[in-house]
Amino acid sequence: MLLDLSKLFGKSKNSKDLAKERLKLVLIHDRANVSPQFLEMVKGEIIKVISNYMDVDEDSLDIQMTRTKSEDGDSVVPALVANIPIRSVKNSGK
Repeated sequence: MLLDLSKLFGKSKNSKDLAKERLKLVLIHDRANVSPQFLEMVKGEIIKVISNYMDVDEDSLDIQMTRTKSEDGDSVVPALVANIPIRSVKNSGK
């Protein structure tokens, strides 16, 4: 008998959500020329740093690589866009 630990410890995703997430990772890889593993590593580091100061909703966190015009407007550059839902701000020592 095999147990699916994600069902025990977290919200399980249906196949549509999994396919959508995989497609996002493929598109990100194509747009920014970084691997999905690299993006997951960046996401983990961002969560780690922000969690020192705020309680964030990691399940709703959305980080994407996209392309945008450079400041001079002559070229297109990669951009990291993050939507990080904040549950509360931790005591800032005031």
